[in-house]
Amino acid sequence: MGSDVWRLNRPADLETLWQGMAEGDLGEDERLPYWVELWPAAVLLARFVAANPERVRGRSCLDAGCGLGLSALVAARAGGRVLAFDYEPEALVFARQGIELNRGLLGQAEPLFAVMDWRSPAVASGSVEVLLGADILYERRFFEPVEALLRHALAPDGVAFIADPERSVSAPAWERLAALGWRIETPFSGRVAQGGQNMNVHIRQISRC
Repeated sequence: MGSDVWRLNRPADLETLWQGMAEGDLGEDERLPYWVELWPAAVLLARFVAANPERVRGRSCLDAGCGLGLSALVAARAGGRVLAFDYEPEALVFARQGIELNRGLLGQAEPLFAVMDWRSPAVASGSVEVLLGADILYERRFFEPVEALLRHALAPDGVAFIADPERSVSAPAWERLAALGWRIETPFSGRVAQGGQNMNVHIRQISRC
């Protein structure tokens, strides 16, 4: 992102929202509103895209679990044709606000935001040249739907860039993906400050063998 300053809006921090939630607010999938935070993985993914605009320029991009939309905004500015989705409709209310908040950086470039469940992806098979995701394997139950999304959405020569913090829950995912026939590389790693600590984050590059 260089010296660019990106502005995002959110309703509150995760702890405040969590404290205000009543029993039953989580819904049938029992998902906390993690989207309200700008996680270190999202920051590093945005930095990676900004530093490597040729990875997305002129290509169809899908930002999976986009949350507040930072990666989608940066990829759109870099020249990608970006569709960003999240399971939570409320997240996209704030993600869309990012377009006007950053109009000076975006110019006429805009990502599209859509509500979508990655278990039923509403994109054509093999239509995605670049898939982006930040910390989307934070629960083990997400491995199968994410792998299925990759298999369905990526073009034959497509590539995914998934920003992965050093979580024990996601550590086995990369060997599992390799065992299923995916090529896994790590083109970039970095440290991102959050809450007074630095978190190691790796960009995992995933493509078909």
